[in-house]
Amino acid sequence: MPAPNGRNLGTTRVYRLTITLERIRPAIWRRFEVPSTITLAKLHRVLQRVMGWRDTHLHHFFVDARGVGVRDPESGDEVEDEKKLTLAEVAPAVGTQLAYVYDFSDYWRHEVLVVAIDPPGETRSPICLAGERACPPEDCGGRRGYEAFLTAIQDPSHAEHEETLAWAGGRFDPEAFDVQAVNRSLKAMR
Repeated sequence: MPAPNGRNLGTTRVYRLTITLERIRPAIWRRFEVPSTITLAKLHRVLQRVMGWRDTHLHHFFVDARGVGVRDPESGDEVEDEKKLTLAEVAPAVGTQLAYVYDFSDYWRHEVLVVAIDPPGETRSPICLAGERACPPEDCGGRRGYEAFLTAIQDPSHAEHEETLAWAGGRFDPEAFDVQAVNRSLKAMR
């Protein structure tokens, strides 16, 4: 039976993906599943929720040399429309890697890896299976800013400890990850 967008639900496969925030150690990662027919626009919304970002900045996907996303009128960069491409179209096989960049100032670059493609069957909604560590706070200044942030909040004698903790809302646990909370957020997305 065709879906409202014209795609055939009978051939929808389930993609198992891993997303890892690059250049952060220890790694911040998530494993999750989405239908093969998901558009990159909706995949962006899923990535925001599984990682814990707030979707307050621009983003792009990079598929080899192709930029895909929402055109930024200030940059003039040409990108393909993420609403017109599905995951299956840009990542047809296990092992395919996409880059996902969020917040062009802080430049959070993520690797998205297709780890499995299950055969057609019942189309499942996005679901997070596992993950480790909290996403950095928005606007903390990218990788180096995040490292400075962690140093400040973890050392009560640090000159900026109190101010940094207050900026973070009073607390931040870099080891925290709650898969049930992520799945509640994904469920609310529908």
